[in-house]
Amino acid sequence: MKSRPTGIVISAVAVAVPVIIAMVMLGVYLRNKIIISVEKQKIAMLETEIGKFSELVKLQESFEKDRAVYSSCLSEVKSAIGRYTQWSPVLATVVENMPDSVALTALEAKQHFIRKKIPQKGDSTKTTDVDVPVRTLRMSVCASPQSDSDEVVRDFRARLRSSEFLGPKLENITVSQESGKLEGQDIVIYQIDCVFKPGL
Repeated sequence: MKSRPTGIVISAVAVAVPVIIAMVMLGVYLRNKIIISVEKQKIAMLETEIGKFSELVKLQESFEKDRAVYSSCLSEVKSAIGRYTQWSPVLATVVENMPDSVALTALEAKQHFIRKKIPQKGDSTKTTDVDVPVRTLRMSVCASPQSDSDEVVRDFRARLRSSEFLGPKLENITVSQESGKLEGQDIVIYQIDCVFKPGL
């Protein structure tokens, strides 16, 4: 039978089929191996890119934190500058109206808070309590007891009160006096408190 054509075909098919299947399986295996290798390379590249993006994200977060710190510092600086510059025209007004016969010996800016009722946003019929700053400029001036210092200080107080810039901002000006000595000489010391309207 082996010498017959049919037997030869059967024998050939019996040998060829496993060989073909093995070759196909080998081809599939090699193809999958190549695909896996390519995918591994892609994954490695993606991991590298992710690592770069992770560093960028950390850097961005660091920048955001730094920006928050700088913004806070700038806000403090702005607030401090605002506090100082708002006193500049006040001090200029005081100096312009200061009488020649008295001498400024001390100057102090103070601030305290009071509770004040203000209308609520969205409902003007209701009020809410808030802390409102009240600023006081305290100055001490001295004069000779022989001079007409009481009249001079009263005039100084009146000029500050009627000042175009300072007058509308003032709630009150109080004056107190006491005797003292300066370099062994008798003097009269006046303490003048310029109390500003709440919130100014």
